[in-house]
Amino acid sequence: MSGQLYDLVIVGGGPAGLAAAIYGARSKLSTILIEKGKPGGQAATTQDMENYPGFSAGTTGPQLMQAFTEHARSFGAEIRRGEVVEIDPGRMTVTTKAGETYAGRAIILAPGAQPRTLGVKGELALRGKGVSYCATCDADFFTDLDVVVVGNGDAAIEEANYLTRFAAKVTIVVIHDEGVLDAAPMLQERALKNPRIEWLWKSVVEEISGDGIVERVIVKNLKTGELTTLSTNGVFIYVGTVPQTGFLKGLVEVDERGYIITNDQMETSAAGIFAAGDARSKYLRQVITAAADGAIAAVAAEKYIFEEEGFRSSVLEEVRPVAVVFWTPMNQECIERISGIERAAGAFPEFKLWKVDTYRNQRVARRYGVTELPTVLVFINGEIVLRLAGSQVQEEVLQEKLAEIAKGVST
Repeated sequence: MSGQLYDLVIVGGGPAGLAAAIYGARSKLSTILIEKGKPGGQAATTQDMENYPGFSAGTTGPQLMQAFTEHARSFGAEIRRGEVVEIDPGRMTVTTKAGETYAGRAIILAPGAQPRTLGVKGELALRGKGVSYCATCDADFFTDLDVVVVGNGDAAIEEANYLTRFAAKVTIVVIHDEGVLDAAPMLQERALKNPRIEWLWKSVVEEISGDGIVERVIVKNLKTGELTTLSTNGVFIYVGTVPQTGFLKGLVEVDERGYIITNDQMETSAAGIFAAGDARSKYLRQVITAAADGAIAAVAAEKYIFEEEGFRSSVLEEVRPVAVVFWTPMNQECIERISGIERAAGAFPEFKLWKVDTYRNQRVARRYGVTELPTVLVFINGEIVLRLAGSQVQEEVLQEKLAEIAKGVST
């Protein structure tokens, strides 16, 4: 195990993880990012990127992810190669397949998602031998050859357009009726006008075959049931993604498809563990939304660290009794009562008064079931011995209760 306790341990080096590293390191949090492959994730395999703000002339996925990586390192973030296989929420540690363990005050999960397979005969056997899920990685292998693209969403149509720079012909197999695509209108228009693209509508791939390499696909027409054998040199598959969350089983709450459930602060169901990017249950999966997730997760993690450590050292580990006031200056009732609370506590020098602004420190308030403001909790040796909430928080009542507690402590 590494002897260093990091403030922030980030699992995954796609745009979400890298953005979290940038924001974490820039905030002077000691930050380490662990990525099993080359930093950049799926974004690093996308050649044309025309919708990332600030690049009206377009950029490439590899270039943008390299810039993200250099940006994170420029602020002092460490980036290590490793595949995380286990997370211990109690010790707040992550362990890699190689047995390396890293401890952090907070953890951000950004494992991303991987392309979904078709599950047809021949697909796995010929993977890397003509079956591909990344045009950016493999397009040049098919220069002047014929290829098939399976899918009709943004990724499929965008990559099909890119493949026409290399391949002699690109045939797109679409499950929908003629003219119906799920891709963005601009991508559709470009593909439908591309002379190197042909279409097989209302069809699915039934089998991929060849003698050691891809030579043909069998396509089924969903309307007629007819099977057609199509000669081809490559098959590029874009039918969605699968979140890489298998190693998180039982650790955090996930939805029915395995995507991590978070709130708006990217908090998971486990304290101190946040999630960002394509592995998170969300409406839109794009580089810009992944980067936004990472930024939010890092800022939320920073607040969590300081909130937790401040509360622990100032309240839970304090040797004196501590009267903790949960309040907010944004609440009129709190403003009217805070002076009385301070006077009541001030009458007992053996007590420490600690104020928690619930607008800024929501997690501690939730943990102790604070639903009314103001609320006063008195802690002795980290245990709650008194709770007054809402209308109960009156100067005279609080002073009387504190007097009883002080008498008990002195005896």
